[in-house]
Amino acid sequence: MADISIVGAGSWGIALALLLHKNGNHVTVWSIMEAEIEMLKEKREHVDKLPGVKLPEDMEFTTDLQVAVTGKDLLVLAVPSPYTRSTSHNMAPYVSQGQLIINVAKGIEEKTLMTLSQIIEDEIPQAEVAVLSGPSHAEEVGRGIPTTIVVGAKKKETAERLQNIFMNEVFRVYISPDVLGIELGAALKNVVALAAGIADGLGYGDNTKAALITRGILEIGRLGVAMGGRIETFCGLTGIGDLIVTCASMHSRNRRAGILIGQGHTMEEAMDEVKMVVEGVYSAKAAMGLAEKYNVQIPIIEQVNAVLFAGQSADEAVKNLMLRDKKIENPLLPWEEE
Repeated sequence: MADISIVGAGSWGIALALLLHKNGNHVTVWSIMEAEIEMLKEKREHVDKLPGVKLPEDMEFTTDLQVAVTGKDLLVLAVPSPYTRSTSHNMAPYVSQGQLIINVAKGIEEKTLMTLSQIIEDEIPQAEVAVLSGPSHAEEVGRGIPTTIVVGAKKKETAERLQNIFMNEVFRVYISPDVLGIELGAALKNVVALAAGIADGLGYGDNTKAALITRGILEIGRLGVAMGGRIETFCGLTGIGDLIVTCASMHSRNRRAGILIGQGHTMEEAMDEVKMVVEGVYSAKAAMGLAEKYNVQIPIIEQVNAVLFAGQSADEAVKNLMLRDKKIENPLLPWEEE
């Protein structure tokens, strides 16, 4: 049995807390919000973000970060990506040399263009940092619906240790050394999911969704490989797998926000309506910064940025994508000699 703390009590943190408890571990959940912790203690349920998922009586809850962090075998960092740096900074004094942190949020920091694991390593250099990602809506994981994810770590033994801690009969865990690729796929698919939602909000159909998913994973892979990720990762669970589920499901906050934008709401109105952090909004500008840095074309993500931040209409964004210069689908495929 491991002594584990979940740092962040949103829907994903709570779903993983329940999973890890069912796997026989002692679990403590931390939140910065006193009202949230009191609700979890009293109701044994996150009535706002994961209603109907009951939490066991021996699961502990706290607002004391020192209590949550000190001496734990594993820290699961589950705060929304905009708060990764500040939370890591506050955790740092209590993290011991070599203490293991696994980040389960998805995003890229706009100002620095750093992935979330890079932020954690920057703020807590004494920690060992791993990541967990894949097509895994909290609403389904919390109810024990079969799910498959991937854990990324620099050391194989660390990945295998985490695989043993998380894996059970309804939560299958693969492992990978491509931490960068895992994080890039996880973050960038949220931006493409906004595009898919916008298309839904405009009333478009399955053809449009399939095109966005197919061309979207090409953009993600193109940028990710240029940055040092592996193409095999973008063809796997945290690439095409996570992109499909995020573009297709109403559990996806990014798709739901996109639908509202496609229906004419502003980005701010859509985020207020969804009532959860829409990670793709925060990653969209960072994706453009990375594309410029590595000289990579990402037209779908570029048009999402134009809609979110430049006042462009969703209709105009679609026209811009459809009327781009004529292209060969795969320039590497050979033609017959004439």
